Amino acid sequence: MKRDRRPFWRSKSLEEMTQEEWESICDGCGVCCLKKIEDPETSEIILTSVSCEFLDAATCRCTIYEARLSLNPECLGLEAGSVREITWLPETCAYRRLAEGQDLEWWHPLVSGDPDTVHEAGISIRNRAISGQFVHPEDLRRARSD
Repeated sequence: MKRDRRPFWRSKSLEEMTQEEWESICDGCGVCCLKKIEDPETSEIILTSVSCEFLDAATCRCTIYEARLSLNPECLGLEAGSVREITWLPETCAYRRLAEGQDLEWWHPLVSGDPDTVHEAGISIRNRAISGQFVHPEDLRRARSD
């Protein structure tokens, strides 16, 4: 039997990935950790520039990752089935790209071999977000990221 030598993200669907493979698809941009508000008139989801209070702004990684879903009721755990339904994921999101049949970008850590290329390419929210621990929930509307 001939072995497929392509990287797993090119040879498997999101649903076929192991948990370890799934986790490695995250490029570490931190965008999914930004607070969101819904426009009451259009129902559009708007990203703010305020991050979850559990996001480490320097690394764009969750400080409570293993327990995030139980400790933070607002946290949305991405799953293969839900990635295709979440319209606010950025076009650069590795999960979204793979779900849409695209490849990973050059700056993705699995391609570059370096977890910092996502930051160097300006894709991450590093140095561009305010921690939610410093923002009152009523002030979110003033913190839109656009």
